[in-house]
Amino acid sequence: MLFVDVILPVPLQGLFTYTLPSALQKQAKVGCRVLVPFGTKKQAMALIARVHTTMPEGLAIKEVIDLVDEQPVILPAQLDLWKWISDYYLCSIGEVFKAALPTKLKKRPTSAPSLPSLTEEGSVGALPLLSTAQSSALDQIVTQWEQSPVCLLQGVTSSGKTEIYIHLIAKAIAQGQQVLYLLPEIVLTSQLTDRLHAVFGDRLGVYHSKFADTQRANVWMRQLSDEPYDIIVGVRSSVFLPFQRLGLVIVDEEHEVNFKQQEPAPRYNARNVAILMASKAKAKTLLGTATPSLESYYNARMGKYGLVQLTERYGQVQMPEVVIIDVKELRRKRLMQGPFSPPLLEAMGEALNAGEQVILFQNRRGFAPQVQCHICGWTPRCPHCDVPLALHKRSGRMTCHYCGFVSEIPQQCPACENKDLRGHGYGTERIEDELQRLFPEARVARMDLDTTRTRTSYEQILHDFASGQTNILVGTQMVTKGLDFQNVSVVGILSAETMLNQPDFRAYERSYQMLAQVSGRAGRRQRRGRVFLQTLNAELSLIRQVVSNDFEQMYQEQMLERRSFAYPPFTRMVIIYLKHRHADIVDALARDAAVRLRTHFGSRVLGPDEPPIARVQSLFIRRIILKLETQLPLPQVRKRLIAVRTELLAEHAYSSAQIFFDVDPL
Repeated sequence: MLFVDVILPVPLQGLFTYTLPSALQKQAKVGCRVLVPFGTKKQAMALIARVHTTMPEGLAIKEVIDLVDEQPVILPAQLDLWKWISDYYLCSIGEVFKAALPTKLKKRPTSAPSLPSLTEEGSVGALPLLSTAQSSALDQIVTQWEQSPVCLLQGVTSSGKTEIYIHLIAKAIAQGQQVLYLLPEIVLTSQLTDRLHAVFGDRLGVYHSKFADTQRANVWMRQLSDEPYDIIVGVRSSVFLPFQRLGLVIVDEEHEVNFKQQEPAPRYNARNVAILMASKAKAKTLLGTATPSLESYYNARMGKYGLVQLTERYGQVQMPEVVIIDVKELRRKRLMQGPFSPPLLEAMGEALNAGEQVILFQNRRGFAPQVQCHICGWTPRCPHCDVPLALHKRSGRMTCHYCGFVSEIPQQCPACENKDLRGHGYGTERIEDELQRLFPEARVARMDLDTTRTRTSYEQILHDFASGQTNILVGTQMVTKGLDFQNVSVVGILSAETMLNQPDFRAYERSYQMLAQVSGRAGRRQRRGRVFLQTLNAELSLIRQVVSNDFEQMYQEQMLERRSFAYPPFTRMVIIYLKHRHADIVDALARDAAVRLRTHFGSRVLGPDEPPIARVQSLFIRRIILKLETQLPLPQVRKRLIAVRTELLAEHAYSSAQIFFDVDPL
């Protein structure tokens, strides 16, 4: 009798065993999908992980209902990667399965996914020549790869990193290899795919969640065919695609936090998964950015990665001039009432009169972060989360940015019945309104989560700005990433130190990266750009480091601090999150969990405590932090953490709680 161990897309540990009907035994292979009974009356799509003849003891084994595939939809290398993700990120392999496959491939097919129509691909198109600095960097990368399969390319903004990537891609394709080009944001794919398609044509495939599920399933199936795409451009989920001859992985803007999946599990870092995937395939990895993550830069400085630095902009264009504006002083002198300082307003006017463009960065969406009664100070808050509701004036709603709860804008204060309710602070929507009032002739566009819900919407925003149909682009962190606009002469950063207020040991690093990246959008061609950096504290060392583009000093200071307080890269962190609908139960659970964890890990256990937002979607949240030595064996850590969670959830008082792990949190 033949048995199959299968993976089910459920958050349960381990594999599930079924018997194979005799009619299916010859066709069943590892990586094929099967339909199986699950629970009392349900059927589920599962994936074969093992075919064997070993009868499980003490279990009533059910029978596979049907075999869905004649050939595997998962390659052996993918299955190995799933197992690694499950082990490292402390989740079930079923959760990896659920995240990895397009939805269409997790359902019983009514028809086979169609492959995209193939055209004669021909040779790679002509390559724009490299500068001397770019050519030198490319040669150094190839040399560094001889010592380490991973190389970090640190190139200042507008130094021409993308052109180096294109030359490396062309070389990989010429050698018969496939390339994975990872980006942190869907919004970046539009400009890049136009550029790559001009060179590589139909060799290029694009994969991300803004495409219909059928399109993603078609890309997946083409990658399994005899004529797969040579290049895949995509965001973090692209690491799950099948590659038959992977030779090169490029992770652009490698420092970006969006490479880390937060909810739901698996809470993986696509950059790190891509490095491992490339290593297993004996492929090369290139990490590119102007502002490396401190962990990656540390790995390069320690010799684990190669390091190549590109210090000049393409065409020898100067780095932008950064003008520091002391907002606190201007407000004290009553020279600044709204969100824009007089120097920034003047520079914006000059740029618009000269036919140039402006980018403004404000990392808050909506009209105002909160509404407050002018008399008693009452603020409308989300009933499900511990946060104020943000005002979205265009939609006429108050919205929670954590759970999505929506309510009408109150007409009066329920506490004192006063009708003078005012929005406090500036979101991108309010900035847009102010710009239209101040510059009525200018065409203003806004780029944030509210205006980029669909693929066509963000593509239209980028197209209009790139073609000059829009004069001013205001946005959240979306505008800070590697977008390339030729005519931007002025960049305004409206609240420079906002991110520093977050209680996170990475707040300083992220603030530097964000400010340096958005500054780099200015003056990317012939004329030197100007950046107006508005701040409440002009003496911050962060501000000085951004002005002087001094990444090295920032790195040295942060490494001293992290070593002193045992933070990554000198330790490995795991955060244990505990959630329940009742605060008293989650408090008891957290205390109990901490006691049990300390029996295994001692002083490595910190907490429990409350995160900055201690209730989301009606669940109270507590957390415990583990700081582990980097040499500590992870299999033992995993075994003990899973055991503690199992013990706790087995207790009746905690049975309805949620306990999960965030490994290497960002």
